[in-house]
Amino acid sequence: MPTAVGQESSGPYPAGKFLDRLRDTHAAVRAQVEQGLSLREVARRLGLGRNTVRKYARAASPEAMLHGQWQDRTSKLDRYRPYLEQRIAEGCTNLSILHRELQERRARCAYSTLRDYVHPLRPGRRPAASRPPMARPPSPREATRWIMSHPDHLRDDDRLRLKTLLARSPELTATTAHVRTFATLMTNREGERLRGWIADVCADQQCGLASFAAGLITDLDAVVFGMSTEWSSGPVEGRVNDLKALKRSMFGRAKLPLLRKRLLLIAASRRP
Repeated sequence: MPTAVGQESSGPYPAGKFLDRLRDTHAAVRAQVEQGLSLREVARRLGLGRNTVRKYARAASPEAMLHGQWQDRTSKLDRYRPYLEQRIAEGCTNLSILHRELQERRARCAYSTLRDYVHPLRPGRRPAASRPPMARPPSPREATRWIMSHPDHLRDDDRLRLKTLLARSPELTATTAHVRTFATLMTNREGERLRGWIADVCADQQCGLASFAAGLITDLDAVVFGMSTEWSSGPVEGRVNDLKALKRSMFGRAKLPLLRKRLLLIAASRRP
């Protein structure tokens, strides 16, 4: 099967500086857009047009922008490929000499066409993707979810990304330790340890939880009692939600006696 212009036999897209530049620009645009920057701001920073930035931002991958441009496309130099491979194997990589030799063999091609076609045939050429793509930093919502979740409930990739994030931020590491300690106190109903936790948080200047701890102090007895007993307002909130849902579903269709009966039946069915 013929090989496309400047194309490797192992891939559907051309290799070279054009694709390298395309991948780098696509990675830079997508990284800044995912950080929340506007298209106008990204265009200003990268020196591109806003329509160009929009095209890069909408493309899921650099190759998606090339779809259909080089696929199943032949070149007028395909018939001379064995000769070019032989000359390059012999050590001739001078494009001017190769272009002149092809003209002597009645090959009508531009110098730039030959240059693009020969590029993947040269030994020791630079790989198409010489630089790794820019890694997207986690959003604040993602980082919060990782910290607030139980470590055993995180996926392996999320656990690894959180470990990498904490290794770069001592402040976030301290915050994560205090948050998980607080979650342990709530889960095990160890309200008597809350005062010590508040003291540790107020003494730690890196965690940024001092305002939260100060808010707990204003009603400390109630918070300690709530974290020490199994009783909660959850059942009451559930009954209120039941009442609201029934009221909406029966509004204008039933009177109070029927509403009361349905509410009592639902409460009885949910009683442990």
